[in-house]
Amino acid sequence: MVTRSVIILLALTVTERPDQEEKVLEDVKMYGLIGKIIATPDQRDALIEILLAGTKDMPGCVSYIIAKDEKDADAIWVTEVWESKDDHEASLALPAVRRAIARGKPFIAGFGERFVTMPMGGHGLVGPKK
Repeated sequence: MVTRSVIILLALTVTERPDQEEKVLEDVKMYGLIGKIIATPDQRDALIEILLAGTKDMPGCVSYIIAKDEKDADAIWVTEVWESKDDHEASLALPAVRRAIARGKPFIAGFGERFVTMPMGGHGLVGPKK
């Protein structure tokens, strides 16, 4: 796994040798998901509470953001950044996550768009913790 020290070293390498930037970014591949969840009518806030409670302390999770859609009163957007796809898949077996899934199912009417991404960085995104 990639450690924070390795990331800093890679960042310094990019700063000093811009021609190496593409290679560095290939070496640090995070896994991202952006998905839309449609809550049952008038249950969006209840579903958000369940998701927030069940998604703390997930190993390998760099960022997990739950947001209300401003135009659709029943829609929620979840934006996730993981150190790896394996970390994301392993999170689905965590007891707290499994409980949140079970508790949340009755409040879910369906799912909208889903996008798999490769986060590269940005404000607030510190990269893998390992």
